Amino acid sequence: MSIIQHSLGFAIVALVGARLVLPQSSGRSAADGFNDSHFHLTNYIQEGTDVRDFVRLMGTKVGRSTLFGIPLQQTWAYQNSGDFAPTYYLQSDAPLYYYSFTDAFIAMAWRSLAPDQRARLDPMITGFNPADMYAADHIRRVLKTFPGVFTGIGEFTIHKEFVSSKVAGEVASLTNPAIDRILDLAGDAGLVVVFHNDMDMPFAKRGAEPVFLTQMKALLKRHPTTTIIWAHMGLGRVVHPVQASASVPATERNPNHAVIVEDILNDPALSHVYFDISWDEVAKYILSSPDVTRGAAALINRHAERFLFGSDVVAPKDTTQYYAVYEMYQPLWTLLTPDASAKVRKGNYERLFDAARQKVRAWEKAQGWSAPHER
Repeated sequence: MSIIQHSLGFAIVALVGARLVLPQSSGRSAADGFNDSHFHLTNYIQEGTDVRDFVRLMGTKVGRSTLFGIPLQQTWAYQNSGDFAPTYYLQSDAPLYYYSFTDAFIAMAWRSLAPDQRARLDPMITGFNPADMYAADHIRRVLKTFPGVFTGIGEFTIHKEFVSSKVAGEVASLTNPAIDRILDLAGDAGLVVVFHNDMDMPFAKRGAEPVFLTQMKALLKRHPTTTIIWAHMGLGRVVHPVQASASVPATERNPNHAVIVEDILNDPALSHVYFDISWDEVAKYILSSPDVTRGAAALINRHAERFLFGSDVVAPKDTTQYYAVYEMYQPLWTLLTPDASAKVRKGNYERLFDAARQKVRAWEKAQGWSAPHER
């Protein structure tokens, strides 16, 4: 099947009928810039861009950005790949393992910057195993060791194509109470959560219920006070948008990907849940045809407060690489209303992460923890 066929889950013209109003071009330019809700400073072997170089890459085009590493380290197993040193999880059959030092590395990188540069970045805690009941204790320990630094947790992963099965040890699950402990702590401390969980299995059957959707919604509903950003709208490289059943008439409500996302956005019990549209793999679906792009724009325009842009770029070497996903989305930006465009690109980031900064700092203070400059 083509990408366009897989992406028809975003085409919602027939599903919302008279409610669908295709916006006129806002005339906004990609030069208007963005805040980045999803950025990896380091890669799968814990190497990456020097934080000072990253601030320079941000320039004046990027106002603010999250700052996280990758919680998993790719093993270089000589018996598997010989002298070839893999730098990405698809380059080796050897396992991945959790690398907790990433949190200290991110904290120290942030602390090395001048105050005006720190103010532009929101470090995130990622170096924990979400299948471990002690994961919440790790997060608490990081906050105690580095008070005044972190704004949230993530991106961390439960179900992810090709990755989950490679992680050494117990397989993470949405029903494991370890994840509930993590999200409970995040809610109490005010931490923003960036959460990767594929909505469905790779190459899922058309019209079938997404295999992880029921568990994911149940988990989200158990944590109504935790601000959660569902990364990539639940999509992946080969986890395509959910396709409506071909046996259901187009005039009837048909649960494709856009309908599922909108049902979540309309559910009062899930008002704490947001979606990011990060990653070039997600952009390929949204931009797969003009009709699909218009459908996605209409959905975002109706729920502009609930979407954030993120690059999901890993350790960029130059501005071309860093800005690539944002520039890809130019056809989408031009279809958003000016208000929606501003919220998705900048405003929602500022609202969520500014609130988190205040809440986390207040929570740390209540624990008796303070940053060095506050002592």
